[in-house]
Amino acid sequence: MDRHLFLFGGGPPFTSKLAKQFAKQVSTHGGKVALLILERANWQEYMPKYTNTLMEQGIREFNYISLPTVSAEEASRILRNSSGIIIGGGNTELYAEFIVKTPISKVLKEQFSDGVPIAGFSAGSLICMDKCIVSAKDNADQVFKYQAGLGLLKDTVIAVHFSEWIEESHLRKAVTLFQPSLNFGIDEGTGLYFLNNKLIGREGNGVFRLKNNQLEKIEMQL
Repeated sequence: MDRHLFLFGGGPPFTSKLAKQFAKQVSTHGGKVALLILERANWQEYMPKYTNTLMEQGIREFNYISLPTVSAEEASRILRNSSGIIIGGGNTELYAEFIVKTPISKVLKEQFSDGVPIAGFSAGSLICMDKCIVSAKDNADQVFKYQAGLGLLKDTVIAVHFSEWIEESHLRKAVTLFQPSLNFGIDEGTGLYFLNNKLIGREGNGVFRLKNNQLEKIEMQL
């Protein structure tokens, strides 16, 4: 079964072409989308930022999983009955705590392997990796951190909010530490689409990589 992964460098919305591609894959599996998000004040008011572009593509059914209020058991049940999954943005360490370190992670891996498309935004993108690497600008301790991620994309490291947070040094540190085959710095308003662990295209602003110790911009589009 083909595996579809969408990684965004900032918060929602989907870029237009990636929304179309995500919706296409969702429709082949039945049309229900689950959103895994951290519960915070007035979170419901923020959900249209995730859903509006998908609704324009014909997706009508959304199930919201607000963590940690929704139990891991209930979250797993909803995810097993979903045709597409979105992991939202916010506090990366909390997303890891409530998703990666719970039974939810097993369900996400199973669904992904079964062809259910998964999209991550910022923190959601970071926890999809084999190594979830947290920038010093993204945690209260203000230090470079890493922990296990979901492992949906292996041998690859990413940095989000890349140009906005001036994260070249952060990406360099991650590459030096882990020596991955691939690395990407993803700007806000930008998404990457991986099919079976291969980068198929990008859409949005800027995507960068370190190659031969030089930072270069990736120009490929969908």
